[in-house]
Amino acid sequence: MRTRITRMIVLIAGLIFIWHLLVTALSLPAWIFPKPSDVALSLYQHRSILFYHSAITASEILLGTLLGVVAGITFALALLYFRRFGRWLLPVLIISQAIPTFALAPVLMLWLGYGLASKVAMAAIALFFPVTMCCYDGLRHTQQEWLDLAQTMGATQYSTLRFIRWPAALPILAAGLRIAVVIAPIGAVVGEWVGSSAGLGYYMLQANARLMISELFAALVVLASFTIMFYILVDWATKQLVPWQPETTSIYH
Repeated sequence: MRTRITRMIVLIAGLIFIWHLLVTALSLPAWIFPKPSDVALSLYQHRSILFYHSAITASEILLGTLLGVVAGITFALALLYFRRFGRWLLPVLIISQAIPTFALAPVLMLWLGYGLASKVAMAAIALFFPVTMCCYDGLRHTQQEWLDLAQTMGATQYSTLRFIRWPAALPILAAGLRIAVVIAPIGAVVGEWVGSSAGLGYYMLQANARLMISELFAALVVLASFTIMFYILVDWATKQLVPWQPETTSIYH
């Protein structure tokens, strides 16, 4: 654990140094690419307002992630156990991915309003498909020998799902969750860009309109920090769910 923390600190310090070196060497003006020191100053000076907007965006991301994961797992189970339903649903899910998430934002604003609900829906929609497909692939690719043995021993459909299919699907589902936690902030911020009165996306729009680029970068730093923390949290949680395959189910080791 200590090695991971040290590696993360060294990596962040290296990126900040490269950032500072790039801005200094190219003599970039602050309104194009501010220095790390300017961004750090903005983080400190506007910490209260950033905390307010960050709390709103974080709640949207967390609720959207929970909704998207629950919906994805539910649809994956429906695809597995209701084959006729699945034959019609799966093509619809695939076709839905041809519609950019950004294009759905105005429609969701119209249906759900400019409050929390539309942003949560955006985050959930953004991660719904990868969670569904990863969970479905894991469930249906369970080794046939295990299923045959369970049937021979008289296991019920629920017991087969709980003790055989679900553990077999967890490694692939873990990969889908790691993808989902990175995508969810995109959906939430896009929703705030289209229409909102609070959140980091709203704050970035206002900073950009006033050419307060250091404030814009400060919001980006906070958003990136959120994404990293959420990823580490999900990575840790999935490793607890799949302790028998720690190295193959995690890239953060």
